[in-house]
Parts: sequence; C-alpha cells; structure tokens
Amino acid sequence: MLKPNHNYENLKDSYLFYRIAQKTRAYVESHDGAYLYRLGIGDVSLPLCDEVIKALHEAVDDQAKKETFHGYMPECGAHFFRTAVASYYQHRGVKIDPEEVFVSSGASDELGDILDLFDKSDDALIPEPAYPAYVDANVMAGRKIVHLASGKDNGFLPVPDDGVKAQILYICSPNNPTGAVFTKEKLKKWVDYANATGAVILFDAAYEAFIEDDSLPHSIFEIEGARTCAIEICSLSKTAGFTGTRCGYTVIPKELEREGMNLNAMWVRNRTTKTNGVSYILQKGAAAVFTEEGQKQIRANIAVYKRNAKYLTDALDKLGIWYCGGKNAPYIWMKCPRGMSSWEFFDFLLEKAQIVGTPGEGFGSCGEGYFRFSTFGSPEDTKIAAEKLIELLSE
Repeated sequence: MLKPNHNYENLKDSYLFYRIAQKTRAYVESHDGAYLYRLGIGDVSLPLCDEVIKALHEAVDDQAKKETFHGYMPECGAHFFRTAVASYYQHRGVKIDPEEVFVSSGASDELGDILDLFDKSDDALIPEPAYPAYVDANVMAGRKIVHLASGKDNGFLPVPDDGVKAQILYICSPNNPTGAVFTKEKLKKWVDYANATGAVILFDAAYEAFIEDDSLPHSIFEIEGARTCAIEICSLSKTAGFTGTRCGYTVIPKELEREGMNLNAMWVRNRTTKTNGVSYILQKGAAAVFTEEGQKQIRANIAVYKRNAKYLTDALDKLGIWYCGGKNAPYIWMKCPRGMSSWEFFDFLLEKAQIVGTPGEGFGSCGEGYFRFSTFGSPEDTKIAAEKLIELLSE
C-alpha cells in the first residue's frame, strides 16, 4: 500500500485569507449594496506596462513563423533573459555571471523548489512575522523549523545571536508582511553568521524595486561575503505586474559550496531534470522589464503604489499610530490601536469603515496586535480609506 507524506498532517489550516473572505462575504450579504475598500490584497491592480506587452506580442508572432519559432527553451533560462538580469545587477554595482541566473515561474514556486538542495536534517530558521509559505514548505518536507521572534523593539529586523542554530536561514527584505528593510550593517551580521556556521541564506528580494533609500541594499550580494553563503530569489510579480504572467529569477553564485558540493551545479542538475523551463513568450516579456524603457514604465506604476502608501502613512502619522514599512515597501505594518487584537481591529474596520486589511496574527504569533495594509489597490479607494481611518480613529 502506498504511504503518503504524513508531514501534511502537521500543516495548520490556511485559514487566514479564507476567514477574511468569509467575514467580508457575510458583511456584504447583510449590508445590501455595501462597498468595501480592500487594502488587504497582495495582488497588483495595474496592468503590464506597454514595453512588456509589446515584447509579448512580438514573441507570439515569432512562434507563428518557422524561422523564429522556439520549442523547448533552456531549462535554466534563455541566454537573453539571463544576460538581461545580470545587466540589471551590474547597473547597481553587483557583478553576476549570467550562468548564475536561473529563470523561474515566480518566487513562490522557487522558494519551495529550492529546498531540494538541502538535506531534510537541516533546520530552517524563519524570522516572524513571516510569509506563511516559508513555514508550510518546510513542514511538508518534514524539516524542523526554528522560529525567530521579532517585534517593535528591533523594528521587526532581528539579527542572529548565540541562540540561533539552523542551517537554512530565511530573510525577506523588504519584508512581507512588515515592510521593514534590512540595512547593510544588519545583513552583514547574517552573512558573517552564515559563513561562520556553514548555513545558507535564502534571501527573498521580491520587493526590492520598492526601495527608494539609496543607503539600503536591494540585493544581498551587495554585502561582502554573501557569494559564499547566499541564494537570492526574486520575482517580477510586484516589480512589473507579473502576478498573472508568472516569471522570476534566482541567483546562485558559483562560489557557493557545502561539503564539496557546488550548489549552482546542483541547481543546474535539478532544473534540467525537473523542469522544461519557462516559455519563450514569457521570457521575452520578462526581459523587456530590464530595458531602459521597461524600467521607466514599471517605475511609473510603482510610483502609483507609492502614492497609495503615502495616503496611508500620512493618515497614521496624523493619528500618532506606530507603523513600519510604506516608504521602501508596498506593505504597511501598523500597531492596532486601543489595545485591540488583530482580529478585533479587522472587525472594527470592516463594521465601522468598510475597510478590509490583513490581521497580523495570520503571519505568526509575533504578528498579534498588528495589522497589515497593502498599497496595491486603486488610488481612489486608498485615498478614501485613509480619510476614513482618520475620521474613525480620531473619535
């Protein structure tokens, strides 16, 4: 008889967004015609930029002609895509070999797949509050998880200490859900720890394009020593609106080795075994993101989300409510007012102002008492929601 993976029995129910959906549905059904201001969604609301659309159309046309038709693509990524990504890093002063760049169908997929590189006896350290998939992917693999608490006292940016003992280290910066961004000094502490202990950092840089402070690192490879201890996983989902188009990339330096095994070579072997790559059409569209015009256009879209963030942070500043994020990230992480729990505040906002956000408890126990707002909604709704917050919480 087949023996299933019983680690699935250890998964907690993914109740967070299901519970939000249930609560919002019940509210709408009992309030005929109610309009909700949805600031909880982590999906983008602006379409793909013109440069990407043009490249996608050209790629479709290529597939209609024998002389430009493409069948299977290189599993690790087309040369034009890998070169475009490497050039993007070069513009920020980070030297990356195109062969260190691997195409993916997005950061979420890659964050789960990349665990193939590590033995199941390796412990995974996850700073919390955290993106729930980090935890779930390791539970499915039967791996021990070490939870590292963070909070307001350290700006939700923990650093390793003598109590940290794990081989796989998750760092997300800018962070989801908190919007906090690691400084070079704090990242250096993680890099030094990983090199000293033989651990490997999985650096989730899905939101790096939102960083506007030049002193903050976009990539862990801006930190000396990172090439011997880190893997960087990136996405075009929030950077360029690819949530429904699906394309991202992973950087594994050729210097990264453990116990005589080269992790770059291992990932080549993994990808050439387990995937047939990402389609030519999608890679052409993704490569357009890194052109001069593509960068100009995606930054115009990001600026819209930035204005949304300012509506909300201005409101919180006026109310005197503590928060982090917003300036260098698309998420705002606020302290719930009046001592409310995160779900109490959710209900309060829904009932009194028709605003929907995300309770912090859903991102781990360290998130209790906090609340996440997303800036990916429409500017009109976000501005009205910010005004409603001021009116409601000033009472």
